[in-house]
Order: sequence, then structure tokens, then C-alpha cells
Amino acid sequence: MLLLVLILTFTGAAEAARINKAIELLAQGQPVYYTTSRGGYEEGKALAHTWADYINYELEHGAFDLTKLREFMQGLVDGGPTPSGHRTPTVIATIPVLGLDEATMRANGWVVQQVLAAGVHGIILCHARTAGAVQAFVQAARYPFHEQEVGDGLEEGLRGSGSQHFAAQIWGISSGDYLRVADTWPLNPEGEILLGLKIEDRHALENAEATTKVPGVGFAEWGPGDMSFSYGFLSRPRPDPQVLVDARARVLAATKAAKIFFLNSVSTENVEAQIDDGMMLGAANEEAARKGRAYSRR
Repeated sequence: MLLLVLILTFTGAAEAARINKAIELLAQGQPVYYTTSRGGYEEGKALAHTWADYINYELEHGAFDLTKLREFMQGLVDGGPTPSGHRTPTVIATIPVLGLDEATMRANGWVVQQVLAAGVHGIILCHARTAGAVQAFVQAARYPFHEQEVGDGLEEGLRGSGSQHFAAQIWGISSGDYLRVADTWPLNPEGEILLGLKIEDRHALENAEATTKVPGVGFAEWGPGDMSFSYGFLSRPRPDPQVLVDARARVLAATKAAKIFFLNSVSTENVEAQIDDGMMLGAANEEAARKGRAYSRR
């Protein structure tokens, strides 16, 4: 029996340490790499064994179809588990709500709650311009009994009873256990939900230092496509003009000061330099991810 346990441990067949593989790796200091999807059940089933550490589910510009998202999550379950032993790959959804101000975010908190109820493991808020908007975003993603930083930068969570049942089934745990761990990490060390910000226009950039410090946020990116639009370019210029170089540098510095993680696109040519610079979440293809993992000795 002892020999069997040792074999399972060293072959990687042992049970995963956490539900959210991205959090598991980030906590170890390892960069993570993602691919993108907007499909339904069959695409979810096919992606259950993806090369990526997590999947960005695109709801910002595609159809806002929560039924399709739920079917995608069920497909991941039915096609799994993953090679790493996780029930599904981590799924982080990009939502169509814009973090323009607190009032906008409060009016659209239902989107955060509905997407999390589909069983995803995180959400990215686009055009995160103000600290008030980000605070409302975090509040919408939490249950009221999770109390870290409540009264000291955050208000109590708004997720309600009933939101846990389908999501718990996707995660493969009881509804009670889901309620315990469905909270934002690293604010809650036991949390399995990862929240991110797109600081992707010149208005958001002016508040980057404040928004990245809101408790409950786990990572941020500088959104080069939309940042280019914001500075008057019809597409991202190559090479980046100084205004875009400075924008990236400011968001990276803000994430480091806030002790959260930085997301950036990577390629086979620059992944090692990006890791050295502080990138911890990478939009990548399989070859770039393979090269990055080798560089960080994973």
C-alpha cells in the first residue's frame, strides 16, 4: 500500500491540492498560461485536457449566453479530469460590464453573481476605472459571511442562498463546502475565486495604483488593444510607442506595489523576458507556455 501511495505521488496521479489550478500554481510562484473559449458543451468536453493552465471564457464581446456557459462547464466536467488531477481546468470569465464607476458596477452586480453561479473560478472586470467600481465588483463576488476586510475597504458580500448548488456540482464538492471556499484569493487564503482587472484605457490608468490595491483583487493587466484605442490608434502600433510602453510599465508597477499578479500576452520569443519582468499570467500558445514552464522549472 505504501508503495502504491509513493507511485501515485511521483507520477502526478495524486489528487489535486486545490480546486483552482491557477491559484495553486500562483501560490507556488509559478506563472500560468491560458487559452480562450466561447463555446458550449462539446467545446468544454474537448478542452478538458487542454495544454493551458486555465481558460479565459469570453463574454465581453460575444453573446452573453449563460446557458451556453453552464453547458461549457458541464462539458469540462464530463470530459475530465485534467492530466494534473483537477476536476476541470480553471475558467476565468471576461464579462461585458465595464468598471466605469461605482454606480455602474452596483447596477450590474447581478452579472457577476450569475456568472459565478455557472461554476467559473474567476472573473475579469473590463475598463476598471475607479476604486469604487472595483470595491463593488469584489462585493458582488463574495458571500456576506466572508468577513476579511469588511468594514475596512469592503462592504459585506452580496451573493445569495441558492447560487451555490450548480456551481458546487461543477466543482465536485458539497454546497456547504462551496460556500466555504467560494471566496476571493489571496484575500481569503482558502478562497478558490480569482478576480482580475483590465486597466485598459487612459482613464483607468490614472487610478491604477488605487484600483489594484482594493482587497480581493488577484491580478491586473494593461489591455494593449483597448489602451491603443484610448490613445487614438485604430490598432496597436508596432513597435509600441512610448505612451503604450509607459502605460504597461505603470500597470506592472502598480501590481507589484499592491502585491498582486500581472497579466500580459507572451510569445515564444519573449516569454522568458516577460517572466523576468514580472509576468505571472500569460496569454499564450502551447509552445510559448511550454517554453515558459521550462524556464520556471515546472
